Amino acid sequence: MATPPHANRTQTERTHSKIGMRAIPPLMTSILDTFKLDDRIALVTGAATGLGAEIAIGLAEAGAQVVCHGNSRSPEDTCRKIQAAGGVAHPVTGDLGQQQTPKHLMSGVLDRFGRIDILINNAGTIRRSPAVDYSEEDWTTVLEVNLSSVFRLSQLAGKSMIESDRGGKIVNIASLLSFQGGITVPAYAASKGGVAQLTKALANEWAKHRVNVNAIAPGYMRTTNTAALQADENRNRQILERIPAGRWGEASDVAGAAVFLSSAASDYVNGHILLVDGGWMGR
Repeated sequence: MATPPHANRTQTERTHSKIGMRAIPPLMTSILDTFKLDDRIALVTGAATGLGAEIAIGLAEAGAQVVCHGNSRSPEDTCRKIQAAGGVAHPVTGDLGQQQTPKHLMSGVLDRFGRIDILINNAGTIRRSPAVDYSEEDWTTVLEVNLSSVFRLSQLAGKSMIESDRGGKIVNIASLLSFQGGITVPAYAASKGGVAQLTKALANEWAKHRVNVNAIAPGYMRTTNTAALQADENRNRQILERIPAGRWGEASDVAGAAVFLSSAASDYVNGHILLVDGGWMGR
């Protein structure tokens, strides 16, 4: 008897040949399950408003228990939104411009939950001034919050993840100014360039321990921080003309990327700077 033409195909080939048939849903369900964050413990810095709040809510919607950090602005509102939707959230506060704050934040997470699975280093600050007039105080503050605290929190979280042998996910928030210089923001550009390089350096050391370290570089996002740019008719037009997507980014655009990089779906992604910019950098 002649061998049927499909007999020597692999199971994967036979499964993929049934697209649109009932054999596919189990495969798709398995893929979708890798994005779930059920029972994961996450710390999101700068989660009171903007991108950080949306990331915290997104992680909670995916199943994580989220510790929401705030400084001058309270993260209570973000926590209430998560709790109202049936999620678990806890507020913490602290000035990341102070050297000991990362240790206090991480100790609080570990004391409450016994572990940390996801760290989102989102908190940041910016001070604007021409480089020739840039003050030592502004330089120190921006570098401390945007870069040094990212290293300290990552170091503490990475140590816990490695020692527990559970692995984990660290996601840093970089910037378009990780690649470009900007104008009148020398400390911010230096700090965000440092975040990108720190991300790669930590990934090189920790990937073997199943600790994935990656970063997201948001483009022009529709947040309160960019309200003045959006209101400036000429500048708004110039920005939109440069963005292939033709629109400002929404905080939810970054939240989706954060959920991906926090989940098992990104287990083979290490040291990557993921641009979420509507195509700005490719223009």
